[in-house]
Order: sequence, then C-alpha cells, then structure tokens
Amino acid sequence: MWTKGHCPKARLVAKTATKLWSSKPPEPSRPVPSAQPRPQVQKRRRRQEREKTILSKVGDQTLNWSEKQKIAYTAQTPPGTKKDTSLPFPSSYSPDYVESCWYQWWEKEGFFNPYQHERLSHRVDQTFSLCIPPPNVTGTLHLGHALTVAVQDALVRWRRMQGHRVLWVPGCDHAGIATQTVVERRLLREKGKRRQDFSREEFLQEVWKWKNEKGEEIYHQLRRLGASLDWSRACFTMDPGFSRAVTEAFVRLCDSGLIYRSEGLVNWSCALQSAISDIEVETKDVSGPTLMSVPGYENKVEFGTMFTFAYTVEGIDGEVAVSTTRPETMLGDVAVAVHPDDPRYQTFHGLRCKHPFTNRLIPIITDTMVDMDMGTGAVKVTPAHDFMDFHLSQKHSLPRPSVIRGDGTMEPLCGQWLEGVKRFDARQLVVNGLVEKNLFRGKKNHAMTLPICSRSGDIIEPLLKKQWFVRCDTMAMKAIEAVEDGQLEIIPHSYTKTWKNWLSSISDWCISRQLWWGHQIPAYQVQLPNSTTKEELWVWGKSEEEARQRAAVKYGVNPEHITLRQDPDVLDTWFSSALFPFTMLGWPEKTPDLQRFYPNSVLETGSDLIFFWVARMVMLGSELTGQLPFKQVLFHSLVRDKYGRKMSKSLGNVIDPLDVIHGVTLKRLQEKVKEGNLDPREQLVAMKAQSKDYPNGIPQCGTDALRFALCSHKMQGEDISLSISEVLGFRHFCNKMWQTLRFTLGVVGDNITPVGTLEGTTPLNSMERWICSRLYSTIVECEQAFEAYELHIVTSALYSFWVHNLCDVYMEYVKPVLLKQNEGVEVASTVLYHCVSLSLALLSPFMPFITEELWQRLQPFRPGAMAQTSLCLQPYPRSTQLAHWYFPEEEKDFLLVQNVIRVARSLRAQCGLTKEKPVMWAVCSPSQAQTLLRFGSAVWTLSRILSLQIYCPDQDGHLPSIHSTPPPTGCLVAVVDHTCQLHLHIQSGVDIEQQILHLSQRKDKLLPKMEESLCKLQSSNNQTKTPAHIRFA
Repeated sequence: MWTKGHCPKARLVAKTATKLWSSKPPEPSRPVPSAQPRPQVQKRRRRQEREKTILSKVGDQTLNWSEKQKIAYTAQTPPGTKKDTSLPFPSSYSPDYVESCWYQWWEKEGFFNPYQHERLSHRVDQTFSLCIPPPNVTGTLHLGHALTVAVQDALVRWRRMQGHRVLWVPGCDHAGIATQTVVERRLLREKGKRRQDFSREEFLQEVWKWKNEKGEEIYHQLRRLGASLDWSRACFTMDPGFSRAVTEAFVRLCDSGLIYRSEGLVNWSCALQSAISDIEVETKDVSGPTLMSVPGYENKVEFGTMFTFAYTVEGIDGEVAVSTTRPETMLGDVAVAVHPDDPRYQTFHGLRCKHPFTNRLIPIITDTMVDMDMGTGAVKVTPAHDFMDFHLSQKHSLPRPSVIRGDGTMEPLCGQWLEGVKRFDARQLVVNGLVEKNLFRGKKNHAMTLPICSRSGDIIEPLLKKQWFVRCDTMAMKAIEAVEDGQLEIIPHSYTKTWKNWLSSISDWCISRQLWWGHQIPAYQVQLPNSTTKEELWVWGKSEEEARQRAAVKYGVNPEHITLRQDPDVLDTWFSSALFPFTMLGWPEKTPDLQRFYPNSVLETGSDLIFFWVARMVMLGSELTGQLPFKQVLFHSLVRDKYGRKMSKSLGNVIDPLDVIHGVTLKRLQEKVKEGNLDPREQLVAMKAQSKDYPNGIPQCGTDALRFALCSHKMQGEDISLSISEVLGFRHFCNKMWQTLRFTLGVVGDNITPVGTLEGTTPLNSMERWICSRLYSTIVECEQAFEAYELHIVTSALYSFWVHNLCDVYMEYVKPVLLKQNEGVEVASTVLYHCVSLSLALLSPFMPFITEELWQRLQPFRPGAMAQTSLCLQPYPRSTQLAHWYFPEEEKDFLLVQNVIRVARSLRAQCGLTKEKPVMWAVCSPSQAQTLLRFGSAVWTLSRILSLQIYCPDQDGHLPSIHSTPPPTGCLVAVVDHTCQLHLHIQSGVDIEQQILHLSQRKDKLLPKMEESLCKLQSSNNQTKTPAHIRFA
C-alpha cells in the first residue's frame, strides 16, 4: 500500500486514502494541493466535541443586550455634501446618526485619491500602495473579509495621515466557476433553461446582465465598512483593459516556454464538466459507511467502504489481492505494484495478471514506494484516475486509459455492460461482477477523506485531460530566493518555512477551465491544408490575426490557407488574479501609475491564500515585470466562531458584517441558514448555535466598533475567535467617547479665553504633567506598534489611554478644578482639549466615522490656523511634537498614587461609606510621602476622601505637611505595599464585628493558597528545575 502520510496531496482522492508510501516520492503531477491534514480520528473527534458543545443545553453565557435608542440624522444634506455638525449634540451615541453622510462626502471630495497628497501641508515624498484581495463578484463579504478591510484601511489611513502618497485600489474578481454556476441556476429557475440551450454569446450576455444587477453589492459593503479606497481606479478582472493584460501575459509566458499544452491529471467536477482550481476543492471526512447526496443521483451514494478483490496470475496457480475504495476504476488498471523485497511476491516479479472483465494482461511491477506492511502489500495502478498512479505510470512507462468520461459516465472501452452508466452506479455493477467471477474478497468499513467541489457539491474525479499548464519550477526557485535574500519579507516570519517547503516541491499549474465565463484562452488550434497528421498544432496570439501570422511563419504556409479554431476553454480565475498588483496600474502599458506605485508597498491578506494567490502573484509578477509585485507580505489569522470552527458557508456559521453593523433578528439569521445548501445535520447544528448564541438576535454595533474589535486581536498569531459581545463592548466604548466630547465641549464652550496652542501649552501641576506624559507615551507606543504591524497593541494602548487615563482619572480629577475660576482653569481646559483632539486623530484609522463626527465638532474651538478639511487628512500625532509633554517621573510616581486610590476606595466600601468623605491616614516612607503630597488633590478627589494625613515613621528631617504623630488607634488598616499602609478611623455606625468576620474569611481563603505556594517554592523540584534568576527574583 502507498504511505499516505508522505503524500498528503494525493490523499484527497478517495481511492488513494488506502495507499501508503514507505518513502517520500517525488511530487506527483498536478495533484490537489492541501496542507498536511491532522489524523482523521483526531479531526473527527474535535468536530464531534464542537457539535456536542453546540447541541448541549448547558453552555457559555448567551449574549445579553438591550435595545438602545436609535437617533437618526435628519438634516437635509444632499449626497456628497459635508454633514452639518452645528446641530445640537445628541445625548447619546447612535451609529445611525454618526455614520450617515460622511463616506459620501469623503468620496466626492476625492480624499482617497493619491493626488490629494499634493494639497497636504505635512506631505512627505513617500509612497504607500496596495491592492485589496479582489472578492468574488458573486458573493458577499463575511467577517473574514471585514478583518482584511479593517486591517488594510487602518494601515492606509495611518500612512495617509502621515503625509504619504497613498493608493489603495478596489477590485472584484469575475470568479469563473462561481458566477457561471449562479447564473445557470438563475436561468433554470426563472426561464427553465440550461446553459446548453443558449449560444456562448447569448449566455455571456446573461452573465453580464446579472453582473451589472448584482455586482455592486460588495462595493456597497466596502463603503459601509468605511474602506478609504480610490474608487476612480476600481478594477474588475473582466474589464477590457484587464482582459487585454491577461492575453498579453498568456502570450508572453507561452513565448518564453513557461506555458505549455500537455496531457495530465486535473481535479474534475462532473457536475460542472470542468477542471476546477485547487482552492475550490473542499474535503469531507467520513469515518465509515456514509450516505451522501451527489449531484445527478436520485438516491444517496455510500462512501467509507474498502473493497478487496483478486487478480489471477497468468501461468501459475496464484492470485494477487488488492484493495480500493473505488472499484469502478479497476477497468482502468494497467498494473499491480509490489515492493521488490516483499517475500510473498518474489516469484511474481515480471509476471502478468489477467483482467477479469477485459482479459487484458497487466504486469506486476516492483517499486520501493510500496509499503509491504500495509494491507496485502499489493497496489492496483490506475494512472488516468489517480494522482499517485499517474506518477507511477510516468516512472514505469505504463499506458493511461481513461474509463470515466467528463460527464461522470463510463467510457465505451469498459464494455457494453458499463458504457454510459454513471460512475457510482457502475461501482455496484463491478462488485457484482467480481462476486460472480469468484474474485471478490470482501469489504470493510474505512475512514477516508473525500474531495468535494465547493461550487457544485460533486465528488471530485481525477481525469486525464489535455490542458494548458504553467511551468512553475524555475519561477518558484526565484520566489524562494527573494525571501531568503531579504528582497521579500513575509510577516510573521514563521511562514517563510511554509513558503520554502511548498515552493520547493511545487507542481506545474493547470490553468484550463471548461467554462464560458472568463478569459477565453488566446490559443488557436491550427488546421493546415492537405494535412494528414493527427498531432495537435497550436499557436497563440493577442488576436486571431496575430495568431494566423504566427502560424504562417511557424509552418511555412500562406496565412489565407490556414484554418484557426480558438480554444473554447477559459483561464483559471487565479491566473488573472495573480496579475492584479500590476494590471490594476495599467500594465502592460508604462502608465504613470505603474511607474509611481509599482511595486506595491505591502500585500495584506489571510494566511490561507499563501499558495493559491500570494505565491502565484510573486512568480508571475517577477516574470512579467522583472520586479517583485510587493516588498512585504503581511498575513493575518483566520476568523473562527466561538466554538473554534472556521467560518464557512458549508457550516452555516458565516456572519455578514452588515448584520453586526446594523443588527439583525434571530429569525433572519436562521432564514439565511435555510437559504444555504447545507446538509440537514449541519443545518441543525448551525441553527442551534445561533439560537444559543443570539437568542435575541445580534444588536446594532456600528462600523467603528466592529473595525476596532477586529483590529484588537493579534493578527500574527493564533486564529481569531471573535465574539459579538466583544464588538458590543466597543460600542460602549464609542458611547464613552461621545460622552467625553460632550463634557469637553461644555468645558471649552464656557471658557472666556480661547484654547491655547499645543506648542505653547505647558502643564502646571502634577496631574496635568501626568496626563500629558501618558499621551506622549501612548503616541510612542502607537508609532512603534504601527511600524511593526501590531495593530492589537495600538488599539490596546488607545483604549487604555482614553478609558483608564483620560476618563477614569483625569476627567474625574479636573471636574472640581474647573469649578474654580482661577488661572489653572485655562491650562486644564487646554490640556483636556488637546488630549481629546489628539486621541481622536490617533483613533481615526480604526474608527473613521465617530472620530470624524467628534473632531469636526471640536474645530470651532481650534486654536490657530484652520485645520485640514477632514480628520482623515489631518497629520497623525507624532511623539516629536509632544516632546515637551514627556514627564517620566510623573508617570512612574503616579503608579503609587493609583494604588493608594484603589486601596482607599476599597476601605470606604468595606465600611459602607458610600456618601461620606472620611479622613484617612497614610503611613509610608519619606519618598512616598513626597509623591502623595505632590498629587494630594488628585488623591482626595479620586479617593473621595476629605483629606489624607501623612505620617512617616522613618522621617529624619522635617517635611512640610507631614504629621509627627502616628494615626489614632482603633483604625481599619489596608496595605498598599510593603512600606505604605492606609488607616481609616472606625466611625460610629460601622459594624466592627462584621469587619472582623469579613477579614477572617479572607484570611481563611488566602492561607491555604499561601501554604501551597510555599510548599512549591521549598520543594526539591523547584530548587533543581527553576532557574536561579527566577527563584531569587
């Protein structure tokens, strides 16, 4: 048997699940690519555990939420005009209100055009360009696409605000198979006609009609997500200019010998009657006999069974038994392979077996790839229907007869009893025939992996076809060298090994597709006058006339005497997609865009496209332009549901980002599942998961909250498990921002004096210096994380500053300060204004709608010259402009202040002092005393105490405001750290016994934990295994 562990690609075909290789063979010709799958038992167990979790009544807490008030923007604002922000400020945040009008204005004003750069006062002579991975024109975006958009747009907006010349090109892929399938279904449903009832031209007119009706849906979603794309350059892969580029690429690659025509095995969908791309092959694991629906069959077909039958050996009284999951292919067997060292078959070497149905004699061959310890140790060889066997036929010069036709019926050479019979119906007929001939040796349950066409649900059939192939080996080596030499950087770097391993063993790429929708292959079969040769003659050209001239030169014939027939097939969609980074800029013409924006700065996409798209772009881009298509590749992780399942239409767990933005009912979510073509059990699991997770539907979260939530996950790590409750939490953050601005507008609006400039503002007291320094440190953190593409660090830093520093601390501190009409009010309000304004600019790449809305409302109070028209063109805050706001000592000292405030609040809560403001004592070191004195007013205000009396037991000299006597006896004591304690004098009304009981209970809980920790520290294992620098830290 062939060792399957060493040939994961061939393993996708049902029959080859039984074959095991003992040593790694050379890469088979054109196999179905896939990553090394987990052991099937493990995969099934994990899937079953997930389904059990979903179907169980007990589970995680469901999403609880209440409907928020929806506020609509009702002003009469013509599309494309700037929104009126002089209207009264609504009392609370509402996505409907905030997200209206802004995008149309941005787009009409051309803010996303790279030549807007010339108007920026802060422009720099640097370019940043990239393309969006073109989604299929048939589909709608899901959360995986939304992650791509959120990440790319954050980078694009950041670079634009930095003053770079930025180009981000939108595009859509014609999606050959997917689009043709959708249109065929529509025609059958609406007109009762099949594709074959139309001429090719008539059918293509129907496809274009559908595309013009439905093709804008994805662009609408991209706009709703706030993607700052340059729509004037929107690119569709079937546009005339793009089509000319595809033809040019094909002709150039043919001329250089990198495209050739050959006979080889392809992934064939009998339902579509076409070869399909690797990405369109999905897999389904079956653990044993399983009935499945297959297109074209009234009854379900059983898979998951291993059949064993025998071949009689010519000339001796013996037989060789072989096993297969696909007995219908045995009509195409051309050999039986055994290991040369297998003692059971030593006498069989060089002999022949007799085929029971055709009486053909087939050789018994020897090959070291056969694993003699697996099964019977003998393997049937069917080159025309198995990738491994095709490779073996090349090695041993075996014939390759096809026994299954493109429509899935058996070929005439199978005999009249099978000719025209459907392949899976033929399976049972073949088994019955073997039983009659007394050659059937039994069957057993068998776990296997089935390759399935994602477009039709059909079982993939490897078929031998004459197709056009791209020769990949040389280009692949150049792609490997580009990464090794540092010309191309892959982020995260862990993917460089994957890149090298896959490209080192790459197979040639079949680019023919038997479809009508797509780029018809610009190759022509030549018929010469009076020619008797059966050999196919082919030429290619940018037009039929050019091809005719090429044929005349190639074959020395008068052009007028040549008959040409263009290949009816179309090119694989991935071929045109691989040209996207330079074709979108006008290639093959030397356009200004191509000269300025190529190579692209970066490619950002999902890690699942590393082979199907990224590697092919690098290979074809380098070959056709002489340059790598981009300088960096940034991979983000996959988005999974809360149960760890990849979001997939086949599982019914896909979430439309617009449903998160606008909200959706449970009823509508389940209607979408029913509209899909799901297996009944998968539909049950999907609907159960929805009922469990979203009993009240999905709340309206808004675009900004969704984008921020997506970017808050670490992209360069484990897969992302996004929960709607997380997005909802960031909607609450939006409301926090809204209320912050309401407060800020109240402060600056009431001031008699205008807000001071950023450069001219010097914070006066410790709290102002602290918040200013925290803003500076936050900007530094954002700068470093943005450069490293660690967006989760940027979002975390910005959220932490706004919520925990600005709102929870500084604004609470400054409220009583603002009530005093003194010189400190002006500085405090100026500091508040700039903290909010700069924070909005920092957040803008992630939350473009709410930041624009709030920033515009701040502009009437802006000091100095008028800012850029829109926040998206405002300079991104730089740490260099805030160097005068950096006070590291204040940041360091405030850590103690925060701990004191936390402990003080805890003490008040323990004593039930919710309204009263008690006096507290701090017993601490002299250095701590100095810090608490400097931040005294902040401690009183934020701790909600009347005052803080300070006592230093170790005080050598006299410090102002330091008490010389300790706090009174009978106080409740709380520990801040090993040198600082807080004392609260017990007041009347406080239940002392209750406090003692409470502290005793805490002690009882903590003591066992402490003893356990001490035991671990004192154990011999800790002394020997734990490094010294940790033990003595």
